[in-house]
Amino acid sequence: MTKQDAPARRTPPGTPAVRRAPSGTAPGATALRVLAGVGLLVAGVCALVTMAVTLDDAVSGDGSGGAFVVAGFWAAGLAHLAGVAALVAPRRALVAAEYALAFAAPVLALLD
Repeated sequence: MTKQDAPARRTPPGTPAVRRAPSGTAPGATALRVLAGVGLLVAGVCALVTMAVTLDDAVSGDGSGGAFVVAGFWAAGLAHLAGVAALVAPRRALVAAEYALAFAAPVLALLD
């Protein structure tokens, strides 16, 4: 005797598609929240480095910050915002954006 496969369930038109099961290697919500929390600490350190670079540029340079300094501080602030958003709704894209913005902040300030 062979077992028959169950017939495929059809969804009526207009209903949303069924979500696929998550991958076995994808990080879970808890892991993403931990990464987002660590990312907030990293973003804080990068914000302090951005401040130090800006102060060094102000003392040794012409005394005024340019557009890259402003962009660096915006990147640091947006990194914190992305980190808080990743803590609330854990998504890989938010955690990646948090780290990318955090590391971009001092680099942008160094470009000035």
